[in-house]
Amino acid sequence: MEQFHAVFPQAETAFGKGLMTGMLLLGAFVGCLFMPYLADRISRKWALTVVVVIFDIGAIIQTCAQSYATLVAGRAIGGIGVGTLAMGAPLYISEISPPNLRGTLLVLESISIVSGVVISYWITFGTRLIDSEVSFRLPFGLQMVCATILGVGIHFFPYSPRWLALVNRQQDCLASLSKLRGLPDTDERVQAEFQGIITEVKFQELIQEKRHPGTHGMKRQLLAWRDLFGQKGWRRTVVGCGVAFFQQFIGINAFIYYAPTLFQSIGQSDEMSLILSGVFNVLQLVTVLVCFLIIDKIGRRPLAIFGGFATGVAYIIIAILSGLYGKDWSAHTAAGWACVAMAFLFILIFGLTYSPLGWALPSEVFPNATRSKGVALSTSTNWLSNFIVGVATPPMMENLGYRTYIFFAVWCVLAGIWALIFVPETSGKTLEEIDDVFGDTSGHEEQEVMRTAALATMRPPVQTTV
Repeated sequence: MEQFHAVFPQAETAFGKGLMTGMLLLGAFVGCLFMPYLADRISRKWALTVVVVIFDIGAIIQTCAQSYATLVAGRAIGGIGVGTLAMGAPLYISEISPPNLRGTLLVLESISIVSGVVISYWITFGTRLIDSEVSFRLPFGLQMVCATILGVGIHFFPYSPRWLALVNRQQDCLASLSKLRGLPDTDERVQAEFQGIITEVKFQELIQEKRHPGTHGMKRQLLAWRDLFGQKGWRRTVVGCGVAFFQQFIGINAFIYYAPTLFQSIGQSDEMSLILSGVFNVLQLVTVLVCFLIIDKIGRRPLAIFGGFATGVAYIIIAILSGLYGKDWSAHTAAGWACVAMAFLFILIFGLTYSPLGWALPSEVFPNATRSKGVALSTSTNWLSNFIVGVATPPMMENLGYRTYIFFAVWCVLAGIWALIFVPETSGKTLEEIDDVFGDTSGHEEQEVMRTAALATMRPPVQTTV
């Protein structure tokens, strides 16, 4: 956008473009690390409100920025909000949802994210025609609209029942459940779900005491993190963090962030590159809608293996055509359009494989006692990998040209090999069956502790006070 580059000429360089993108991702990585603590400390609702304020501060700085340094600072602050929201929103959704609708509502969250990417792209596509700084300041400012609606609207919803149980507010927990389900607190279904929540909270206390007897506070928390890399946990961590790492190093966000640059590199005009970038984002939305219809039918392992090798093939074809005809695309328009077709094939394959797997596998492979920390570590890995790819891609395109596609193709092939060696099939498996796959007894151990927790928390039906 010429108007943007006139104010921030540093963003025209490969490094400046990468830094501007990467600082948001680095901020997201930082935000991701402290969200679990914040959510447990002040509640899911207030944690989301706090991070919306942080995000809005970042958006205001970006909207008003008069220098490149100020813009980058605003991106970093906004990124903290992005990272914390990326963890906090699904956490709250999963904890207030009825068990039979939890998966559907989390799918809708993923669809909403991709829909937001598509809508924001086409808004910016339209505002670029405004012949003033409004062309880029308006999209920056519009970021605050949805975020502020979230920050205010969340307070019309109840507190998370699970958080209320964590802080020993059992009466409020039951009242919250009753409100969320639209049923009286004496209803059998509400009572059963309430009993399950307090049993799970007790289970977490007992399992940590069993594994780290005599420890408390920060020391116990650090030892719980260490469990992820112990003899019983390292293979699960390799799968959870591995799929997050490869989801980014396959190069999806290199396409999303720099799609116009990438399409220009394969011979498309500036205007056509912008249009193709928009189509690329729409295709991603379509595949996200489709992928959740097939992921349980086909299974995780086949999708991980196929996705790695197939996306690698698409990259290799683009690299070959770019290497052969890249010096004179005008004389080889068919080759240029073949590259576009391969880029679209890439997003179709990715959307059906590593796009859902990057979020589904981490939540499945970790046992109950380490799931929250395992998912947090996987999400942090995702953001950090995203940052590296975001910063590195522009200089690579400038200095390596078509060899950039070879770089990503190598990571795609490595993803396929990694999936062959490490990724088990988790679809439809119980904790005990997943134990057998990973060769440990975490699930069996947890079942014994869960029975103890259930006995310890059995009580007559609790009623809220009127």
